[in-house]
Amino acid sequence: MMEWSDRHCRMLHRLLCGNARLYTEMVTAQAVIRGDRARLIGFDAREHPVALQLGGAEPAALAEAAKIGEDFGYDEINLNVGCPSDRVQSGRFGACLMREPELVAACVAAMRNAVSIPVTVKCRIGVDDQDPGEALRALIAACAVAGIVTFIVHARKAWLEGLSPKENRDVPPLDYELVYAVKRENPALTVVLNGGISTLDQADAHLKHVDGVMLGRAAYQAPAILAEVDARFFGGSPHSLEAAVEGYLDYVTHQLAQGVPLNAMTRHMLGLFNARPGARLFRRHLSENATRPGAGIGVLRDALAYVVRREERAA
Repeated sequence: MMEWSDRHCRMLHRLLCGNARLYTEMVTAQAVIRGDRARLIGFDAREHPVALQLGGAEPAALAEAAKIGEDFGYDEINLNVGCPSDRVQSGRFGACLMREPELVAACVAAMRNAVSIPVTVKCRIGVDDQDPGEALRALIAACAVAGIVTFIVHARKAWLEGLSPKENRDVPPLDYELVYAVKRENPALTVVLNGGISTLDQADAHLKHVDGVMLGRAAYQAPAILAEVDARFFGGSPHSLEAAVEGYLDYVTHQLAQGVPLNAMTRHMLGLFNARPGARLFRRHLSENATRPGAGIGVLRDALAYVVRREERAA
C-alpha cells in the first residue's frame, strides 16, 4: 500500500471503522532513522490501533527504527517481507527476503529485543521459482523460533522477474488452502490472510480457517465497505457514512490550516460513494478542482453536494 495508506487515508478509514487495526504504508528503516520522522511516521492519536510497517534487511537498523516507532506511540511494528516493487529488490528487502528466512529471523529478533510492543511479519507465500509450501513454512518456522507469533500472509507468490509490481497484485494465483494448512499446523500462531478479498462475506468465510483478514485495495478503492466492519466482526454498531464524512470534513479543515494541500486528503475519498447516485460527478469535481492552487474546503463541499442532490432526487 505504498503511497496509499498514508495518515490521511488512515484517518478516513478510522472514521468508518473504529476497531480494525490500521497499517501504515511501508517505510524503510533508514528513512525512519535519517528522515523527517514527523512527516514519515507521524499519525493522529485517533488512528489507534495502528501499526508501523517497516522495510529493511539490516537487524540493527530495523531495531533502531522499531524503537523510534514505539516511542512515537505505535501499537505494533510490522516487517514487510512481501512488497515486490523494483525499489525493494534493489535494496534487498520486501519480497526478496522470502529467499532468506534466517536473515528475516535475525531482523525480527533484533526488533523484538528493542521494543515491548508486538512485532509481526507480513509476507508472500514465496517468490519466483520457490515452492510455496516450502518457502512459506521455512519463513514462518524461522521467525517463530525468533519469537514472532503473528503472520500476515498475502496468499500469492511474488514474481520478481517477469511481472511488474501492479501485475504482482493480480496475476500470480491465490493459494488460500496453503495458508489454511499453515494455520492448522501452527495452532498457537496467529495467521492473518491477505490477498484478493473484496467483500465482507469473503472475509467471513476465510475467518473459519484463519485468525484474521487484512483488506488492502478493497478498503482503499471502496472505503464504504469499512462502515459495516464494526457491526459484523466486533459486536459494535454500523457506522454512518454521512457521519464519517462530516468527521473527515472537520479533519480536512484542520489539515488545510496546517498547510496540507486539499488533494492529499481528497484523493483517498474518490471511491467512497461508488454505485451511489452522483458518485461520478463527485469524483470528477474533486479530480478537476482539488489539485488547483489554493483549493479549499469549499471544493470538497461542492463535490459532496453532487452526491446529496442526486440521492435527494432518487428519493
